[in-house]
Amino acid sequence: MATLTAQAAPLLRASYDNARGRELYRAVGGLAALAGVCAYDADQQPLAQRHLLTALRLTKASGDRAIGAYVVALMANQALYLDEYRLVVQYAQAALRAAGTTISPALTADLHALAGKAYARMGDATGSHPHLRHAETLAGRIPHVGSPAEVSYVQPGLVETQIAEALRRLGDLTAAQTYAEESVRTGTTTHLRGQAHPYAGLSLILTARGDLDRSAHAPAHMLDRVTGMESGRLHDRVTQVIAALRTHAAHPAVADLLDRAHPHLPPIGT
Repeated sequence: MATLTAQAAPLLRASYDNARGRELYRAVGGLAALAGVCAYDADQQPLAQRHLLTALRLTKASGDRAIGAYVVALMANQALYLDEYRLVVQYAQAALRAAGTTISPALTADLHALAGKAYARMGDATGSHPHLRHAETLAGRIPHVGSPAEVSYVQPGLVETQIAEALRRLGDLTAAQTYAEESVRTGTTTHLRGQAHPYAGLSLILTARGDLDRSAHAPAHMLDRVTGMESGRLHDRVTQVIAALRTHAAHPAVADLLDRAHPHLPPIGT
């Protein structure tokens, strides 16, 4: 934040040639986007929105449609968290139209997955499935090296995790479990944070299917990875999984998991 306001922003008031100016707008726009992501993860949603809107203005001024689409994807992700599902679809479709073929397969897959998840949360399978199919197809085309740095968050297993989440919301638990298990398998090469979400998604599906032994085993792996991390979104994910399991607290494996998860949860009544 300090770097953005005290060092980067003042540079925009100077004069540059066209090429250098566009590079500067792109760089500062990327920094503003990063500030937005940090605020989003810290649960400072109004601040996150301000940073992301600033990032969008700057990236538009840079003329780089690919990084502009990346910022819109971040805005769509926040809108999904805020339950603004129609807005998610609008953002994703606008980014796909505006950027065309200039964006990477990774970002295109993520935008389709976000739209698919939004439709699924609205209970619209007809709207969701085409986007999920596009996301799955594009996931197979993501290069292991050479993708833009901005889309490095599209790690192995992410698209499968998103598809599994959408299918779970639509009630297709058998297919959801297949994708969730694949996301856990392929996500082992990514960072610890990226590994946590697939285990959470798998646990929610297994809980819904009544497989309590495995549904308690999966979040144990999740807790192994999130211990010591400060993240509002990871905290939300742990809370979501534990809430689903609490109704089965009499089951021995679930009881053990709930006891272990207790330090990760807010006090009752907060």
